[in-house]
Amino acid sequence: MRFYILSIFIIMSISAQAQDKVVLVIHGGAGTILKKNMTEEKEAAYEAKLREALQAGYDALTAGKTSVQAVQSAIHVMEDSPLFNAGKGAVYTNDETQEMDASIMRGSDKQAGAVAGVSTIKNPIDAAIAVMEKSEHVMLAGKGAEEFAEKQRVTIVDSSYFKSDVRLKQLKRVQDHEKSVLDHDGDDRGEFDESENEFNVDYIEDKKFGTVGAVALDSAGNLAAGTSTGGMTNKRYHRIGDSPIIGAGTYANELVGVSCTGHGEFFIRNVVAYDVAALMEYSEMTIEEATQRVIEKQTEMGGKGGLIALDKDGNVSLPFNTAGMYRGYITENGKITIEIYDHQD
Repeated sequence: MRFYILSIFIIMSISAQAQDKVVLVIHGGAGTILKKNMTEEKEAAYEAKLREALQAGYDALTAGKTSVQAVQSAIHVMEDSPLFNAGKGAVYTNDETQEMDASIMRGSDKQAGAVAGVSTIKNPIDAAIAVMEKSEHVMLAGKGAEEFAEKQRVTIVDSSYFKSDVRLKQLKRVQDHEKSVLDHDGDDRGEFDESENEFNVDYIEDKKFGTVGAVALDSAGNLAAGTSTGGMTNKRYHRIGDSPIIGAGTYANELVGVSCTGHGEFFIRNVVAYDVAALMEYSEMTIEEATQRVIEKQTEMGGKGGLIALDKDGNVSLPFNTAGMYRGYITENGKITIEIYDHQD
């Protein structure tokens, strides 16, 4: 199994001292994303959608809105796009349904909200925010989460909204091999590696779908982080990954905001999002040092994926140990940077 480690996250750690302060960072998933497997049209489509998401979040920030609202605006764009494994583009479960998860956390007061296993909420990030702002709870699941969201006037849609011939074809091919695949994972050849276990098989037909996330820093200096996903293709038993779990897939405090993407079981076991914040708070590591250490631990355990992190001073780090990660950030003066591949690709 190959990992792309030090060269990636060292290169992708950006210091605010060297450039304008970053105010918003996003990801669209990590996995085997290789330029040789990408058409010019597909690459342009992903770059355009990432740019649109960054601009939407930036517009919210420059209009004086909060970091939570900026995260919501950016994630909306990606949830509404079939390019990503979230919202409209959510992958199929083994039962040919969609089960989506999302979470949000506000750093200033550590308030958080999440939903898991929802199937009729158009934008799951909206439901997560509603849980945070309008309930005494942190996480709601399934039908209960949908009932609560509807009462809070979150947009509910018929399940047909999420149907996709491309996603269904992907599910059928995976089922033919009686495997479950992680969003974005795939090997270079487009073939199954039979040595992989059920939840980490290296194959996806398109190899370019993914969990989405955003972290924002608003004009008041407050951070917020959010994550949204359709989960794992062909998942069974109402499996839930790290995305809706505060501390695993999403975390924010006064120092840093983090959103993760990858093999959720490993991110849960390593409490990855919180681990970054803890290393910064208790060990006084920089954002670069903390994220590097966290990805090293993931790699040592065998977990693939990446994360985005933004600190209170506008420093950003975007480490990953896969072949690529859809990612981008925008600075306070509106300059946008978007990248997809490992710099070695």
